[in-house]
Amino acid sequence: MAQGRRRGAANGTGRAVPADPDRIIDALVSLVEANGWRSVSLAAVAEAAGLPILQVYRLFPSRTAILDGLLRRIDERVLAAPLDAEADEKPRDRVFDLLMRRFDALQPYRGFIAALRRDLPGDPPAAVALAGAGLRSMRLMLEAAGIACNGIGGIVAVKLTAGSYLAAAHTWSRDESPDLAPTMATLDRRLRGIERWLRPASRRYRGAEEAEA
Repeated sequence: MAQGRRRGAANGTGRAVPADPDRIIDALVSLVEANGWRSVSLAAVAEAAGLPILQVYRLFPSRTAILDGLLRRIDERVLAAPLDAEADEKPRDRVFDLLMRRFDALQPYRGFIAALRRDLPGDPPAAVALAGAGLRSMRLMLEAAGIACNGIGGIVAVKLTAGSYLAAAHTWSRDESPDLAPTMATLDRRLRGIERWLRPASRRYRGAEEAEA
C-alpha cells in the first residue's frame, strides 16, 4: 500500500497528482514522436505523465482513446474563435477557413503525425479508429461552417470533405513555406471539386446561395 502511494505521489508531497487529460495526451505525443506508435504502451504513457496507470486508464482506456482525445483538443482549438463569415460568403470558403485553422493547430504536432503516418498502417484497429474520429471531426467542421450534414447528401459531404482534407494534409506534411501556400492551393482546388455537395443548412446562408444561383 505504501509503495502504491509513493508511485501515485509524483509531486513528492504524499498526495496523488490529479489525472489531467492534457498531461496524458502530451505524454503520448512525446513518446510517439520519439519512439514511434508501435513501441508505446499505456503503461509507458502513465510513466511519462507521472501518473499511476489506473488514473490514466480511467480517463483513456487505450492508446487510441488518447489519440481521440488529441483530435478533440484540435477540434476545440479550431472552434475556439467564432467563424466571422458574411451571409453572402460561399460555403466552400467557410469550410476552407476552418480546415486551414486546423492545419495551423496541427503545426506543433508535425513530428508526431509523421510517426503516425509511418506506423499506423501496421496497426489496422488503430487506423480504423483514427479514420472514424477523423470523420467525426469533419462533420463538426461542416456543421460549424453551416453546412447540411443530414441524410445521404450530408454523409457524402462529410466523406468528400475528409478526402479533400487528407489530400491537403499530404501536401501539408511536405509544406515548409511560412504561409502554407501549397497547402492552401491543394485544399482550395479539392474543395472546389466538391462544392456542389456543400449545401447550406441554415436560411442565413441558403438565401445567399439561392440568390447567387
